[in-house]
Amino acid sequence: MPFVSRSDDGAIDSVFEQLQEGRAEEFLPDDDRDLVAFQNAPPIVSSVSARQFRLMLRRSGLLAQVKTWVAQQDGETQDAFEYSGTFVKDSPMMAAGFAVMGFTPQQVDEFFTAAASL
Repeated sequence: MPFVSRSDDGAIDSVFEQLQEGRAEEFLPDDDRDLVAFQNAPPIVSSVSARQFRLMLRRSGLLAQVKTWVAQQDGETQDAFEYSGTFVKDSPMMAAGFAVMGFTPQQVDEFFTAAASL
């Protein structure tokens, strides 16, 4: 049975094997519904490799649209798209590109999660 800490909204945000004074003092049974959901939640993907990102663009039918957008951007953005080994979800280039394509934050998360599985 683990100790948990919770965020301001009451959701579990960390699990510990031992009591953490002032941080994780709530003791839950292993079969607690919130604990099971937290432990089985899919990982949060914050970055993917260039290969994963480009394959996901291709599979989503977005590669040509993104290449057109990138070609209209400054040289640094073009270089970043062409030569980056990793694409970081929260980077300014990603935010700008996904905004232009009309993606919601949830759609961006889903895109990166799907890309991470490739």
